[in-house]
Amino acid sequence: MARGYLPATMFRGITGASFASLALGLLTVAACGDTGLQPGIFANVVDTVTLYALDGTALQLPSAYSISTAAVVRTDQSSSFDFAFNITSGDSAVLLPTGALHLGIGSGIDTVAAPFDAITIVPGGAYVDSLPVHIDSGTVAVVHSRATSCPVTGSFSFLYAKLQVLAIDTVARSLKMLVLSNKNCGYRSLEPGNPSR
Repeated sequence: MARGYLPATMFRGITGASFASLALGLLTVAACGDTGLQPGIFANVVDTVTLYALDGTALQLPSAYSISTAAVVRTDQSSSFDFAFNITSGDSAVLLPTGALHLGIGSGIDTVAAPFDAITIVPGGAYVDSLPVHIDSGTVAVVHSRATSCPVTGSFSFLYAKLQVLAIDTVARSLKMLVLSNKNCGYRSLEPGNPSR
């Protein structure tokens, strides 16, 4: 099933009133994150973090990142993260969504051509959710988390972050990047401060 489309079989047996309620619910979810929301609880902050390759580095070094906590994660201590970093045998740097790590398809990564600072709202795009995403110095990407229960939408929704690769060190097997995580579910703003959209 293509992302963004609901199968026709979902609507079998739905009455007119039920369909109207369903349509209203879908419109409410779709509208969530537009202007008119109260400012989010958590301020969006740009941070600089360093990740270390899953392979060929010390176990105690963080290789992954969690959008919900806006923090690096040690993969030997937790699988609660949204993407990890690795360097392949051919010295290619990659970001790995959860599906590429056999942790279940959940998070997604979309590389974008826009500069980091120019991305103020989550752009439309195709998120890679089950394959490695190749990166290089200067790469900019938008990432969504695994779906999480969200009281703002009354359903499951994603958290979003944007990142820019500052440097990849193939000797230290490390990635230095700028990252801004929006920890407010239902909000799509990717600019600093408390989001209202």
